[in-house]
Amino acid sequence: MNNPSELLIGLSADELEALADGLLAPTAQARLDDLLARRKEKSLPAHEEAELESLLQKTDQLTILKTRARYTLSQAKAEATGT
Repeated sequence: MNNPSELLIGLSADELEALADGLLAPTAQARLDDLLARRKEKSLPAHEEAELESLLQKTDQLTILKTRARYTLSQAKAEATGT
C-alpha cells in the first residue's frame, strides 16, 4: 500500500491510533460469533445468512480502515524522521 490516495487526511495522530485499534462493537462481535458458530453446525435461515454477510462486510471494511490508519501513521512517522 504505497499509494498517497490511501492516506486518511485531516485526522490527528490520536484519532488515527484510535481507528487503528478499533474493534467491531461488542454486540455486533457477539452476534457475528454466534452466527458463525451456528452456520458451522447447520445451515442458517436466509435472513440470518444475510445478516452474517452484512456483519462480515462490516468487518472487512473495518479492517481496511484500520490498515489505512496504520499506513497514514507510518507515513507521517517516516516524513517526520526523514526516512
